[in-house]
Amino acid sequence: MKVALLGGTGFVGSAVRAELLTRGHVVTVFTRDPSRVVPEERLRAVALDVFNPDQVAARVRGHDVVVSAFNAGWKNPGLYDDYLRGTRAIVAGVKASEVRRLLIVGGAGSLEVAPGVQFVDTPEFPIAGKAGALAAREALHLIRTEHELEWTFLSPPIQVETGPRTALYRTGRDTPIVGANRNSRISVADLAVAIVDWVERPHHVRERFTVGY
Repeated sequence: MKVALLGGTGFVGSAVRAELLTRGHVVTVFTRDPSRVVPEERLRAVALDVFNPDQVAARVRGHDVVVSAFNAGWKNPGLYDDYLRGTRAIVAGVKASEVRRLLIVGGAGSLEVAPGVQFVDTPEFPIAGKAGALAAREALHLIRTEHELEWTFLSPPIQVETGPRTALYRTGRDTPIVGANRNSRISVADLAVAIVDWVERPHHVRERFTVGY
């Protein structure tokens, strides 16, 4: 498949890029700085202003699916506004491109850790990540109003860490997947496996889902 990957040089995006290439897909990575992407077979890097919906539309047109691991930067003082501005531009651009399938990698903050209580609203949620989590929650609200695209929103577990690729994970909807030790976690390699599984076998269309061990 021809996959357009936004945010393909970040922590999650780099793992997704590697998994897509391992499985034989053709990948276009869209990034501010294409020189950061090491050339590989079936991979090309293209410059993109993610805040420009017309440019997004022109660049992703002709692909089979768009995967967005866009992140406005954890240290960006305007993270909340920039994340939402970028998300709106991505959604508008993908719609205009006539590509129908879009997966957005969001955050874990909007997962419910108790009935009616989202993780981002608990005292345990780290302050450093709160602006990004609140923006991702708002992005989920926004995408849920979209009825033309075949979108899916993926909330990772609470902990995404370096670790081995096992290709083993479980899926859920709006509450964190937790293991026997009550931790909600996955390796970034296995998160990428889950994302590429979605690329190859669509599920949770116009829904949010989550993964974990």
